[in-house]
Amino acid sequence: MNRLAQETSPYLLQHADHPVDWWPWGEAAFAEARRRDVPVLLSVGYSTCHWCHVMAHESFEDPVTAEFMNEHFVNIKVDREERPDVDSIYMTATQLMTGQGGWPMTVFLTPDGEPFYAGTYFPPEDRYGMPGFRRLLASVAYAWKQDRDKLTGNARALTEHLREASRPRAPGSDLPKDFLRRGVENLRRVYDANLGGFGRAPKFPAPTTLDFLLTQADGRDMALHTLRMMGRGGIYDQLGGGFHRYAVDERWLVPHFEKMLYDNAQLTRTLLRAAQYTGDPTWTRLARETLAYLEREMLSPQGGFYSAQDADTQGVEGLTFTWTPQEIREVLGEGPDADLVLRVYGVTEEGNFEDPHRPEYGRRNVLHVRTAVADLARDLGEPAEKLSEQLERARRRLLEARAQRPQPGTDDKVLTSWNGLALAAFADAGRILGEAHYLQLARRNAAFVREHLRLEGGTLRHTYKNGEARVEGLLEDHALYGLGLVALYQAGGDLAHLEWARELWEIIRRDFWDEEAGLFRSTGGRAEALLTRQAQGFDSAILSDNAAAALLGLWMSRYFGDEEGERLARSVVRAYQGDMLAAASGFGGLWQAAAFLEAPHVEVALIGTPQERAPLERVLARFPLPFAAIAPAERGEGLPVLEGRPGGGTAYVCVAHTCDLPTREPEGLAGQLERLPG
Repeated sequence: MNRLAQETSPYLLQHADHPVDWWPWGEAAFAEARRRDVPVLLSVGYSTCHWCHVMAHESFEDPVTAEFMNEHFVNIKVDREERPDVDSIYMTATQLMTGQGGWPMTVFLTPDGEPFYAGTYFPPEDRYGMPGFRRLLASVAYAWKQDRDKLTGNARALTEHLREASRPRAPGSDLPKDFLRRGVENLRRVYDANLGGFGRAPKFPAPTTLDFLLTQADGRDMALHTLRMMGRGGIYDQLGGGFHRYAVDERWLVPHFEKMLYDNAQLTRTLLRAAQYTGDPTWTRLARETLAYLEREMLSPQGGFYSAQDADTQGVEGLTFTWTPQEIREVLGEGPDADLVLRVYGVTEEGNFEDPHRPEYGRRNVLHVRTAVADLARDLGEPAEKLSEQLERARRRLLEARAQRPQPGTDDKVLTSWNGLALAAFADAGRILGEAHYLQLARRNAAFVREHLRLEGGTLRHTYKNGEARVEGLLEDHALYGLGLVALYQAGGDLAHLEWARELWEIIRRDFWDEEAGLFRSTGGRAEALLTRQAQGFDSAILSDNAAAALLGLWMSRYFGDEEGERLARSVVRAYQGDMLAAASGFGGLWQAAAFLEAPHVEVALIGTPQERAPLERVLARFPLPFAAIAPAERGEGLPVLEGRPGGGTAYVCVAHTCDLPTREPEGLAGQLERLPG
């Protein structure tokens, strides 16, 4: 066992028995490189990454390759989810050097941490048009000995470029009046009007962009059509609920099978909002199924949510999730149930998927909605309700049978930032669907994070595993968990949750705001010193940390009258406005912040006991109010919108601090909400 055996990250532990003499990230590894006068080989990945597993098996488990690595390099393994700050810096370097990025990421560094060569996956021998890993290792080792001045000169130049990119931007100008319209237009230029989504394969869910488009009347059709196509495709787990990471094709048919907490948490909120805008029960069904998946497979006994599930089962991609017609009939028998499933989900002898690395498993089927039940019912002359019930029974039996198969591995570390996304999803579900169970899970998550990941003074840790909280909290942790707490307050009315969000906002202002640059830095002043302090505006798989902080600042402005919150949010959007227009699909979070800045100041206070508020809350749940300060409370105190107002089950709807007449009637509240601007 190497040094990684002492770590808690599941990804690092996967490499603990390799013949490679791995080091975890830290000063000790770089000191060793300086002592031995050798370069550092930095390998970055995550536990559910398919190609990370492939490279590990091909190269890191090979004794000959490992011996060469150990002799000529100090080898560092990093879990990108545990150290997104490290990952982001070296991913930027990789993209600058190669024009692309991804995982596994392989970067060669000087003993001072400066990068001089990088790539992603390397096969063991030359193939796929890329050099073999063994030949690459030999070339780098030779160049380090024979041409070091050139390598270190390149490293210094690239490092200076990274630092230059992180220096303050020129102050942004005022946003143009047609800014949101131009954003929607630019998104429509890359929108796939036939199949949904943006751009070509591979296709990613892009929940932050979909959330923005739902708020825009002239862009909502793009979001709804994309959700519809995703919900019918193989990217959605038709039996167990939840979304896989992305689709490898344009049709959303064949996914990369890993499942991530962040995708499913964010998409749950998107689906709930779609349900509010349309009243279509399809969206609530998909949201409930996704929440059921998260609760069943990703919830820890303590109340935190795990990070991810692997794409592979026993080394075969998608083995748990794919089917043959024979396997369907073995579960359902020969008869109408199997025939219905085969027809609805497009299961054929030819199949639609094969793991290219394990062809001995043959062609299999990713379930997808090939024929809608309503269309099939019309063709067969059967009642659609009857066929739907029959299909649901068959689905349950297939899911039960699938649960008996070998299952993909679960990365059971708990990340604060991603748990903030899950907190918001369950809180929104509790409020919009009116089910107390979801709200209970959200409250339990907040209690878990407060007990195990909050330090004295209020700052958060980034990751929790095996009873240990690690890594100084990043901007994404404080901002995303703060947004989750806002959603929890809106759902449950406990002012302590909103006050906690305010505490996190104050920490963000103190530790992460860069006044000179006019934006937020991803790491705080007390975090480990890396090559540079980056600022992120581009959404990766989740809402960017600058977007999350801007949105949290706007909520603090709306609830507490904190003018600084709106000032900082506006500064961030101004700083990135050129990037947003140039690459609209990468900045969904900041587009949401821009829409929030332009939205009318709407407040909806519901005052009374939970029982007294319940009829009014059911009405409120029907209305999509993405930027309204919803304030449930038992008494008229604690917030400006509540102060001094009688309760007893009374609703107050205000726009720009001008309020409609108080009402206790659900119909009266509905009428007031229907008249709201926008």
